[in-house]
Amino acid sequence: MKYLHSIAYALLWIGGINWLLVAFNWNLVYMLLGSWPQVVMIVYILVGLSAVYTLFTHKEYCKYCTAGQAM
Repeated sequence: MKYLHSIAYALLWIGGINWLLVAFNWNLVYMLLGSWPQVVMIVYILVGLSAVYTLFTHKEYCKYCTAGQAM
């Protein structure tokens, strides 16, 4: 499960950075994979699924949440 958590965490970083760049009208995922629209859609689906996964499993892996501290 730690491996899955690491992948989800990396995808959250990719998604977050991409959204920051979208705010400046620069979509990195589309720039890199724009010629393959199906792959772009798969990347967005994986980023979204990783967000849902992290939402439900965050407390299990977060060292602050497991110690009973607020974020």
